[in-house]
Amino acid sequence: MTRLPRIRAKRSSASLKDLASKLNHTKALIVAVLLFAVASPLTAEEKTDRIIVHKHARTLDLMHAGQVIKTYKIALGSEPVGPKARQGDHRTPEGIYVIDNRNANSKFHRSLHISYPNAADRERARKSGVSPGGDIFIHGLPNGYGFVGAAHRARDWTDGCIAVTDQEIEEIWRAVDNGTPVEILP
Repeated sequence: MTRLPRIRAKRSSASLKDLASKLNHTKALIVAVLLFAVASPLTAEEKTDRIIVHKHARTLDLMHAGQVIKTYKIALGSEPVGPKARQGDHRTPEGIYVIDNRNANSKFHRSLHISYPNAADRERARKSGVSPGGDIFIHGLPNGYGFVGAAHRARDWTDGCIAVTDQEIEEIWRAVDNGTPVEILP
């Protein structure tokens, strides 16, 4: 944590200038670090060994060796609270899955299939007498709508999928292999 310089009761104009200079330098450094962390693209060599989705925070973390290598802001299913319970409920599932397939020619700009439903999801749906649904993906924007960009995150709009921008799905596509675990948290 950055320590701020002490401010004494009696100050000369020179010490006020020094303080202002130090504070501006600290602010500039913090902004630069944050911009680099948020805006820096992944390198071709960076591979992910786990994906963690935080539904409440609307973020997707790409992980490697227990460390976050990149965080993306996301949109979810149009009914984002609670786990997916049945087909057509517009909820994003919660649980542990894997990326089990990829589609470069989907109706969205690239899509990575999540292995929902798992055994627990199927059993829960069976007990409720409903279909658990499926076709849950991490994907870009609908084809032809890439210009919407980050504005798509203004509201949750998918049928239960996890949506990012087209540029972001390109990065994720390169960084994630089939078989990568996906943990979706409330």
